[in-house]
Amino acid sequence: MNSKDSPRRIRFQLAISAEKYLAFYQGVARDIMVHSEDNKSIRFPAGAIRSFLTHEGIFGTFEIQFDENNKLIRVIQINAE
Repeated sequence: MNSKDSPRRIRFQLAISAEKYLAFYQGVARDIMVHSEDNKSIRFPAGAIRSFLTHEGIFGTFEIQFDENNKLIRVIQINAE
């Protein structure tokens, strides 16, 4: 696999209370906007992080992976806070 085929990886911090995430779950809001560790703005569908939701919300350091066309591949949690 050459570097062109490698996914782009961007890390970011996330702190969303369970109450705030409810707006995404109910469809009031669809996208999440965050700033990466290197201060890039990233917007992605809220459903991409649903699996990380706990009773408290979603907290921690995450990595989002995109292909060369900026299509979301996956979001992984690096560590929980």
